[in-house]
Amino acid sequence: MAEIVAGIRIPDSKLAREATDLLREHGGLLLLAHSLRVYLFGAIQGRHRGWAVDHELFYVAAMFHDLGLTAKYRSRGHRFEVDGANAAREFLRTHGIDDESAGVVWDAIALHTTPEVPWQKRPEIALLNGGTAADVIGRGLDEIPAGDREAVLAAYPRIDFECSIVRTFVDGFGYRPETTIGTMNTDIVERTQPGYGRTNACDLIAANPLKGVARPPANIPALV
Repeated sequence: MAEIVAGIRIPDSKLAREATDLLREHGGLLLLAHSLRVYLFGAIQGRHRGWAVDHELFYVAAMFHDLGLTAKYRSRGHRFEVDGANAAREFLRTHGIDDESAGVVWDAIALHTTPEVPWQKRPEIALLNGGTAADVIGRGLDEIPAGDREAVLAAYPRIDFECSIVRTFVDGFGYRPETTIGTMNTDIVERTQPGYGRTNACDLIAANPLKGVARPPANIPALV
């Protein structure tokens, strides 16, 4: 593993090494290379913005952010993001990391596919979303100089990434499509699962057994 890429030092603490080993064991080379790029792209974005970042926490978040897709950590009913967040929090607690710090990592992973919200929170949370978006869909690359992009890709190439990551997503959450609602992951399910119909919020509202009344009671002022 390269120690410094694009001027970013990859954490090499015991905690970081063990997180990397877990990802290598259960996620394979595809997710390992992707997660390292996510860390590096996010860290470069943080440098561009002049943010103070806890790089060890951010690195652990990057290593765990897709582990909820893997056979070891995925569940039947949670979003894969929540599965990865839960695994990371347990990992950090067993290593004596305080609940506040573990909570930052949990939030970063749980929110890493959620638009906008992560950018209102701590840098580690925002940058996991930023690094993921840069590597998967190219959003935010304007904050990553061309030379830095080339250095990251030279260290951790995107080999057959476009097809392989979609297959990994399908394996990881295709059997629980209802958990993808509210993220772009629903697009992947629609494209790869014949006959899948996205749940529409209007249908859920109409099906709510709490039925309304034709007009508000007299003691409730009408909305203007």
